[in-house]
Amino acid sequence: MSATQSPVTHLRENPFELAQSQLQRVGDIFALDPNLIRVLSKTKKTVEVSVPVQMDDGTIGVFEGYRVTHNIARGPSKGGIRYHPAVTRDEVKALAMWMTWKCALMGLPFGGAKGGVVCDPKQLSTGELERLTRRYTSEIINEIGPEKDIPAPDVGTDGQVMAWIFDTYSMNMGHSVLGVVTGKPLAIGGSVGRIEATARGALYCIRTALQKQGGRLDGTRVAIQGFGNVGSNLARLLAGEGARIVAISDSHSGVANPYGIDVPAAIAFKEEHGKLFGLPGTEEITNEELIEIDCDVLAPCALEQVISEENAPRVKAGMICEGANGPVTPAADEILDERGILVLPDVLANAGGVVVSYFEWVQGLQEYFWKEYEVNAKLNDIVVRAFEETWLTREKFDTSMRVASYGLAVQRVAEATTTRGLYP
Repeated sequence: MSATQSPVTHLRENPFELAQSQLQRVGDIFALDPNLIRVLSKTKKTVEVSVPVQMDDGTIGVFEGYRVTHNIARGPSKGGIRYHPAVTRDEVKALAMWMTWKCALMGLPFGGAKGGVVCDPKQLSTGELERLTRRYTSEIINEIGPEKDIPAPDVGTDGQVMAWIFDTYSMNMGHSVLGVVTGKPLAIGGSVGRIEATARGALYCIRTALQKQGGRLDGTRVAIQGFGNVGSNLARLLAGEGARIVAISDSHSGVANPYGIDVPAAIAFKEEHGKLFGLPGTEEITNEELIEIDCDVLAPCALEQVISEENAPRVKAGMICEGANGPVTPAADEILDERGILVLPDVLANAGGVVVSYFEWVQGLQEYFWKEYEVNAKLNDIVVRAFEETWLTREKFDTSMRVASYGLAVQRVAEATTTRGLYP
């Protein structure tokens, strides 16, 4: 038997404590009932499980897994499952809280949840990954369900992982349950437009923000950190709208070209070589250098806390779009705000994924599926409406987009909590 060891975390600060401090600040600014803030500052349920897996070499790997529900005042909980070597319980709790605000801001009938397994999926074979997923699903099977808690993909997981969860849950129920997870492949009840939904929502936010500032996407210089599902699709969509992608990066390193990177060539190169380093027509840069590169829009689409008080003074972008969850620390937020840099917060900028997950859930329950143009049009309506509401709140309270978005979301959850009352 062998047990996995958690590596040193990439996090600079405790993410759940940061999420709680953000909530407290919003409560103070919007004069919310301190009793409600105390309720909302805690997670409803935190489940920690052991996930033993038979490895290909005959040994047994034992992985740590989590599933956290933050709040269900507005409906069943919703949130992704993350496979990453640096997953921690407090990270999952913070992500669950942020999902609550994200769903409320978008007007979705969901609360927030999140899951994670401490593992490196890149080091696992397909068989090991499937066995880990099915065992993890079995361990949390009493916590999830289409009317209870609906998982989705996150960092390190994809449609295939969701297919294994869907199958494992359905086999235990004795019939196919389409609504138990979202982000599924199209062949088993997935929705068109789901794969690029997070990136498309970010595109709508960037475009609307530029319009507010009197600008436009055509010719806008964009740097994107992270070249997974969100980062690569955002680069492709922005380039298609005429933006100039001047820098991109993956977990290894980054590449830059001030005159613009050929995004389709970069995607093909990454698929062939597994990395961006060596992409013709570019020069190598580090992930740290990408954060500080000269550009109009910086989109961190990787992990949390990559922009801190240490490097925030050197950020040259005029706008930051948070494609990842929590990439900017609160201390960095203050610095960026003082410098007049517009930050489009995660609960707004990367909410496209959960919006189309909601569409997939609805389609699965109805067993009636929409066309792609319908999905994208509905996504645009919801994201732009949330952006406009946040922008108006920002102007009314003379605050940042983050505080405005959190304020709207927390007020909606607080109203639902008050209306339902405290049981018993």
